[in-house]
Amino acid sequence: MKTVGIIGGLGPETTSEFYLDVIFSCMKRDKSQRPGVIISSVPLPYAVEEDLILRNKGADRYIPFLISESRRLEKAGADFIVMPCNSLHVFIEEIRKSVKVPVLSIVEETVKFLKKNEFKRVGIVSTSATIRNKLYENALKENGIAYETPDGLQQEKMGKYILNLVNGQQNNRDREGLINIINGFDDKGVDCVVLACTDLQLLIPKHSSLRIFDTMKILADATVEEILR
Repeated sequence: MKTVGIIGGLGPETTSEFYLDVIFSCMKRDKSQRPGVIISSVPLPYAVEEDLILRNKGADRYIPFLISESRRLEKAGADFIVMPCNSLHVFIEEIRKSVKVPVLSIVEETVKFLKKNEFKRVGIVSTSATIRNKLYENALKENGIAYETPDGLQQEKMGKYILNLVNGQQNNRDREGLINIINGFDDKGVDCVVLACTDLQLLIPKHSSLRIFDTMKILADATVEEILR
């Protein structure tokens, strides 16, 4: 088995959910031993995190932290690296250049999943940083998949829901708000909705007619494949 290095803490509860998913999914596939997992929780100042989530501001301040933790994971013996956070994949090339081991992309794995399952139009819910940097829009367009995103007011509300989640706050009001935003995709002809912020899975949104896919789960499945390869 390969050892995976996880750039974690963005946010912490999602990192723990990701870890558990990887561990138990590996157990189902291979009962000979547990996989090697190394987690490096990024020591990020809260003010920097809030600036990015709410205001899409100061993203470049993340780069030294991400490079430092990537190198720490490589030095600790990780065979490959993953980061269960969508927004910070805007810096994946900087991360890849800083280490010699492979770095899986949550965006690439999600688009691969959508293409494999022949989805044609996707609703995207994510942070403002992910939307404004067109992480998914560009990748989906390159693969012939159309997309829809929330309007400005909905996106502002989304930022508040996500900030609450990374600070350990989950409440029904935020869950209902997220579902209302997803309801807005109902009349836009989408095949499915993608939670393109890994923290949103903590609200466990459900919809009566639209299929909802969690990018954290997609990356976890790809991580298990790589561990067992």
